[in-house]
Amino acid sequence: MSLVLRGVTKDYAGVGVLHGIDLEGRFGEVLAVVGANGAGKSTLIKILAGAQPMSAGEMWIDGERVGLRSPHDAHERGIRTVYQELTLVPGLSVTENLLMGDFPRRRGLIDWPAAHARAAELLESIGFGAIDPRTSAERLTVARQQMVEIAKALVTEPRVLILDEPSAVLAGSDLDSLFALIRRLRERGVLVIYVSHRLAEVLDLADSIVVIKDGRVIETTEPARTSEDELIRLMAGRRLEQIYPDRRPEPGDLRLEVSGLTRDGEFEDVSFTLRAGEVVGMFGLVGSGRSELARCVFGAEPASAGSGAYGSPAEAIAAGLALVTEDRKRSGLVLGMSVRDNIALTTLKGPLIDLARQRDQIGGMIDRLGIQPEGCAPMVVEHLSGGNQQKAVLAKWLLKSPRVLLLDEPTRGVDMATRVEIYRMIDALARDGVAVLLISSDLTEVIGASDRVLVMAHGRIVGELRSEQTSEDQVLAYSMGTLT
Repeated sequence: MSLVLRGVTKDYAGVGVLHGIDLEGRFGEVLAVVGANGAGKSTLIKILAGAQPMSAGEMWIDGERVGLRSPHDAHERGIRTVYQELTLVPGLSVTENLLMGDFPRRRGLIDWPAAHARAAELLESIGFGAIDPRTSAERLTVARQQMVEIAKALVTEPRVLILDEPSAVLAGSDLDSLFALIRRLRERGVLVIYVSHRLAEVLDLADSIVVIKDGRVIETTEPARTSEDELIRLMAGRRLEQIYPDRRPEPGDLRLEVSGLTRDGEFEDVSFTLRAGEVVGMFGLVGSGRSELARCVFGAEPASAGSGAYGSPAEAIAAGLALVTEDRKRSGLVLGMSVRDNIALTTLKGPLIDLARQRDQIGGMIDRLGIQPEGCAPMVVEHLSGGNQQKAVLAKWLLKSPRVLLLDEPTRGVDMATRVEIYRMIDALARDGVAVLLISSDLTEVIGASDRVLVMAHGRIVGELRSEQTSEDQVLAYSMGTLT
């Protein structure tokens, strides 16, 4: 019993993206798909989900050849997909997002108590019971929105579950819950197709691993027969000798001082400083308030008390701050615009614009960050892989030459080779005197790429640690309240 692809190709406007993909996943296993940004993973996922037709090739399920003309066809076949980019309806509650089109009714009307109870039971059954189903989706953190996306895909008990970077914004117990859920689904006979750049997770969870490069399968292997280094070599075409730059910071002048900052219901009495040439990591579990804090400092949300937050994003930008948000799709990019136009957004000021100079600057930034369309598809942001979209967001702010750079999950959905590029960019910016706040749910990243680490829990900073003098276990213990 399996899902099989044979000779699958995909062309966009005559340009090849996938070139004869062969893949087989057995029901009751975790099949990991890995590859660098632009390798073709996103296109492959869309074909499996029925969102894009293949140009040529065959798909077989249980020995029967099938043709998926739409996501509805995929759902009918028991295939559900949780995309890296979130698809919840922001203004609706968790319950409404989960049960849309299938609400319990009483006397012809929606039975809301029963609907909320059913949603709560579903969330509890998959380890996400801390989420209140009555809460509006737009009020959830990105991490909790990710949990709801996964829960929504499980409402109809799929036979094939495709997870695209599901752990990118999860950490601690939330990550443990996700992995436990995946293992339970495997035991129930579900085929889980797991797409991730976190190779340690892939090696821990997967039964088999498919490596894609330039739209082709270049290796099919198993965790026992490979390693992180070998997977990176296959994906990048070279070995990465060192992931994190050697940091020898000499912090300069004070660039940002936050004192007693409070936003009711989200964080309280937060104080910290950022100095020129310093990379400060910030770690916290879901609900710790880390992303809300960054938005407040940037002026996107008002503070209730304290100092250090700007009155508006315009005021923050004028003072030399830049914020790369955790949700690039909703607040970082205009998806229907070109890459160049997105990067230019931060330079549109004043009645006269030097278009020639702007073109040169944007072209230089595209070259500097290596922004590449998947399979040379049109350079519209929504056609780019997640990693290249993230580079476009970074490029937009780097054109402003910020004095303080707030990075919220800057490597979310980014392959290891591109991560290394981003770490080197962060290091170079710090050496040029930029003060960097690196917010991340990746413990290894927080410690490896920063000079010191701030740990948040329940809306407060509960620890400040030197990166070279701490460990992942210690940071996680602070975030869970077992160390003070």
